Amino acid sequence: MTRIVVAGYGPAAHRFVENLLERGFDGRVTVIGEEPRPAYDRVALTSYLSGTGLAELTYPVPDKAVTRLGTRVTGVDRAARVVTTADGRSEPYDVLVLATGSAPFVPPVPGAEHAHVYRTIDDLDAIRRAAADATDGVVVGGGLLGLEAADALRGLGLRTHIVEMSPWLMPRQVDEGGGSVLKGHIEGLGLSVHAGAGVQEIVTDAAGRVTGLRKPDGTLLDAQIVVFSAGIRPRDELARACGLDVGERGGIVVDAGMRTSDPAVYAIGECALAGGQVYGLVGPCFTMAEVAADRVLGGQARFDGADLSTRLKLLGVEVAQFGAMSGALDVTYLDPVGGVYKKLFISDDARTLLGGICVGDASPYATLRPFVGKPLPASPSDLLFTGSGANLELPDDAQVCSCNNVDAGAVRTAIADKALTDVAGIKACTRAGSTCGSCVPMLKRLLESSGVEIGKALCEHFAHSRAELFDIIRVRGITTFSEVVAAHGQGRGCDICKPAIASILASLHNGHVLEGERAALQDTNDHFLANIQKNGTYSVVPRIPGGEITPDKLIVIGEVARDFGLYTKITGGQRIDLFGARVEQLPLIWRRLVDAGFESGHAYGKALRTVKSCVGSTWCRYGVQDSVGLAIALELRYRGLRSPHKLKSAVSGCARECAEARSKDFGIIATEQGWNLYVGGNGGFSPRHADLLATDLSTEELITAVDRFLMFYIRTADRLQRTSAWLQSLDGGLDHLRRVVIDDELGLCAELDEQMHRNVATYADEWRATLDDPEKLGRFVSFVNAPDVPDPSIVFDTERGQIRPALIPLEVVR
Repeated sequence: MTRIVVAGYGPAAHRFVENLLERGFDGRVTVIGEEPRPAYDRVALTSYLSGTGLAELTYPVPDKAVTRLGTRVTGVDRAARVVTTADGRSEPYDVLVLATGSAPFVPPVPGAEHAHVYRTIDDLDAIRRAAADATDGVVVGGGLLGLEAADALRGLGLRTHIVEMSPWLMPRQVDEGGGSVLKGHIEGLGLSVHAGAGVQEIVTDAAGRVTGLRKPDGTLLDAQIVVFSAGIRPRDELARACGLDVGERGGIVVDAGMRTSDPAVYAIGECALAGGQVYGLVGPCFTMAEVAADRVLGGQARFDGADLSTRLKLLGVEVAQFGAMSGALDVTYLDPVGGVYKKLFISDDARTLLGGICVGDASPYATLRPFVGKPLPASPSDLLFTGSGANLELPDDAQVCSCNNVDAGAVRTAIADKALTDVAGIKACTRAGSTCGSCVPMLKRLLESSGVEIGKALCEHFAHSRAELFDIIRVRGITTFSEVVAAHGQGRGCDICKPAIASILASLHNGHVLEGERAALQDTNDHFLANIQKNGTYSVVPRIPGGEITPDKLIVIGEVARDFGLYTKITGGQRIDLFGARVEQLPLIWRRLVDAGFESGHAYGKALRTVKSCVGSTWCRYGVQDSVGLAIALELRYRGLRSPHKLKSAVSGCARECAEARSKDFGIIATEQGWNLYVGGNGGFSPRHADLLATDLSTEELITAVDRFLMFYIRTADRLQRTSAWLQSLDGGLDHLRRVVIDDELGLCAELDEQMHRNVATYADEWRATLDDPEKLGRFVSFVNAPDVPDPSIVFDTERGQIRPALIPLEVVR
């Protein structure tokens, strides 16, 4: 019986053992792990600090493997083929697999022994404990793990600095231009970035407690916790001690079959030096594990390098890199306002795609990465700017999943041979999409191109679409997320399904979005009933129905803005926004506004925003109907109505259309006989004129038609789908909509009328209710462990007599 010993129990070791046993190995496998727990998903490690349980991160332990946890291999006797462990035991082997991983690099600076690293569950537990008594933290390292660590400190309520030695963040994934845009995004969230900086020392007090980090220029950053996340070093000490070949800069030298200089010893994962390179991404490590398993079983699999393409979301910012980061030619797209940077590298004859970088919008990644090294499927400008790449047919040898080394041909074969009908089936059969998930959109496209009708599951936790969940919740009278996921879903939910179901619950029951369990389901803006701005402050937007306001209320807004030092701006929706409020100021500001008769304008929510109007027949010599009166009535009727996406409206008093009603989700234009109703319009990036749904309606008929249109949209639209996209996706389009809400062809109108009546009857102002509830008010603090401390990183400049976020110089984008 062949005896295999695996030294180390991380993801690569788990993949090796799993692959070995799946392929019928009938010998003895012993896995020796240093941590007191089985292998777990390090890609999702940060989620542990935000509430994900360890059980959800832990890989299943293979039934036929022997695991020894909480100890480590300390010696290898290659001649006797025996390993010894820290607990004094020995384990004989026929094949030894070194999967010892890597260790965080900690620079040899004074005080480094008092810093933390970001590598294991125990590391994160230590960081959580230290953060309980801290207000400021520093992360040393601005790469992938460094930014994850910074996000973790931010999530723990700390003012966070990032110190990166390179001139820009993520230097291995993005160039200077992308780094500049990424820095802008991150500083907009309130973190401080110190690029091109090093560490001179970690400063401590007499008791050894960290008090700061000093940079080489003498600058002292206040901090009570410092985390090093500045790269990794392969743990090759076992190999060195037993005489195996190692690289000059570390790493256990292996051949294409993952064998070391001893044929009985293999090395996989981050400890291995394959082709002169140490790989720190999960995809190549998994491939090494599979190659080693194949070789142990007598196969001829090879590891000839790996695709290091990366797509991830760090601090809410999408970042992607694929292929080479240089080329004879390049095409660059930069939107400094939207914070988007995209660049393609192509060959000198402009025919071959060499690589690309995306920051702020990674949508081209899934389509373009498989074409690296192949002829450009379209012109670079079309690929970057028009989205034409979305319909490209992938060649069979195009790699779809770099984490698990799966190409398009393998996915197509699995779909055909196994009669697969969904992404879950592809994951189970090929492992594509089962690690980081960035290739899932491509898997859906491959299903569609194979003639499979894609299911409309909301996310991995719910097999139902949003529309189906709406009806389930409505019919069964469900009032909490916990009830929904227990009866009709699985797991704990995610940032897709939680806000979507919170919106459904609010649409059906009209309860406060911060009430009880619902508070934890909300997006960032709903969480504080305000829109977060680029510098971490919030905007305050009181409702001004129809754009009509009295002088007294204007004075109140002016006094509030003056007293709290806020920036004021009249918006395109005919109301006044107040910018620059710190989170702890929001209740004080809203107390003044509510006492003066204002209500929430719901600028932060997926809800009705405004009903814009011209002055209509009351003042204008061309007006034929009272557009202001109708706009006010509509805005007061639909205020607080939660929907799949934001809703905007306008009423024009004549055909001159001064209120721009046809660019709104629902717009009304006056006629001599009444009102024309238009639906499905929007402005923005892809403007669309609304379509005419009904003509010459009386005011009562108009309101009934709008009621039904809105409730039918809320009931049937997908998550985050505007009315324009929803209308275009409806089978039968506008004619079908007209038959449903005007002709009542489906017999739904009475039900839609009742739903809207219930929403109107149960409306309550969210901010007034919040001010009356001490528990809800408790969330409005900058730092949970220092509730009375304002965020000192928020600073302003003065421009044209008002405040504005302080300008932070960005590197010049070349």
